[in-house]
Amino acid sequence: MPKPYPEEFRRDVIAVARKGQAPLKQIAKDFGISESCLAGWLKKADITDGNRPGLTTAETEELRELRKRTKLLQQENEILRRAAAFFARELPPK
Repeated sequence: MPKPYPEEFRRDVIAVARKGQAPLKQIAKDFGISESCLAGWLKKADITDGNRPGLTTAETEELRELRKRTKLLQQENEILRRAAAFFARELPPK
């Protein structure tokens, strides 16, 4: 995966693209990025600014972390369930 562009560079490119003084294809070429890359940056910026529905970058990161945490908790729960079943079979009745 290529190294991400610096945030300041992205903000500058988005600002130029939003002025609408040139087609996106030309702006992307001038800055040395692909047109699809620029379109993606504009989409993310619109979501972050509230101009478009969707999850912001921060919300996406939070969702990713919560899913990882949920998966870990489910694994831990499964281990505890198996251990409880094992010890229930091994212990003699009182």
